[in-house]
Amino acid sequence: MRAPSRARKRLFPPYALITSAALLLTACGSGDPAGDAANAAAGSDAIPTTDVVSGIGENADAVQLLPPGTGELTLAVSVGGTPPGTTYLADGKTLTGQDVDFANAVAKALGITLKTEQASFEAILPALDSGKYDLGASNFGVTEERRRTIDFVTYINDGQGFAAREDSGLSKVTGLEQLCGLKVATGAGTTFEATLEENRHLCTDAGDKAYTVQTYSEQGALWSSLQQGRSDVVMSTINGLRYAVAHQQGVKFLNEFHRLDVGFALKKGSKLAPALQTAVNGLIADGTYDRILKKWETTESAIEKSRISPPELKD
Repeated sequence: MRAPSRARKRLFPPYALITSAALLLTACGSGDPAGDAANAAAGSDAIPTTDVVSGIGENADAVQLLPPGTGELTLAVSVGGTPPGTTYLADGKTLTGQDVDFANAVAKALGITLKTEQASFEAILPALDSGKYDLGASNFGVTEERRRTIDFVTYINDGQGFAAREDSGLSKVTGLEQLCGLKVATGAGTTFEATLEENRHLCTDAGDKAYTVQTYSEQGALWSSLQQGRSDVVMSTINGLRYAVAHQQGVKFLNEFHRLDVGFALKKGSKLAPALQTAVNGLIADGTYDRILKKWETTESAIEKSRISPPELKD
């Protein structure tokens, strides 16, 4: 899934530029000149721009399953600044990323309009219940805890993994006990934070010093903490880690830790779920699905069919 070595050398800008770009991209709005400059400095030509959506036609079976009168849905996304997650193109206002492509593809198949709004990752799921958003798409992993209050329509399989600096003694994390005494950077409000917090006791139970969990809302700050030695290891999405490592010097992907199905997040009991599921399965059948995965170099995360709120995957 990494870019060829020749391409990787061409894409490597100084890390300071990558970090500042990711931070600015997270904060910039439409037409922000600072965001434009930051994206250019980060090597925005590395972000794939292949159009995999515009030619999609309506899926009659999926359209029939929509609640009557559904013409527009409000989509919430979290802009993290690092593909394949949601980020901005060089214009500072056009959103792109794997989740964006899937959401737009489904909207095309359903013949509806998407009103896309940016929100922090940790704010999206609670806002679904209030009706502020109709659905969220930000690499939301399906867990047993989330299934109690949220419905999901799956469209990919991703999960949890680790990365570290190249000089780290870590090579593979098979148990969280290996992190004892270390500083672990991860995203705020994520399954990674929950996993780390729930298992911190493993170290103290074994008589070791517990690891420290450092949470960040911005991917740029997370990677900066690793590069500058303020953290020892990063726990994040498998696909996101692979992409980041392929485009940064001095860091290495350690391993996959726990796979999770990923899906569109909906209010519990939402009547939109069957229509979304049928739309995703239509994209799988007509080849659009594969084109989206190839664009973002995530073909290893393909699923055979979409499901509604399946049980959490167990290792």
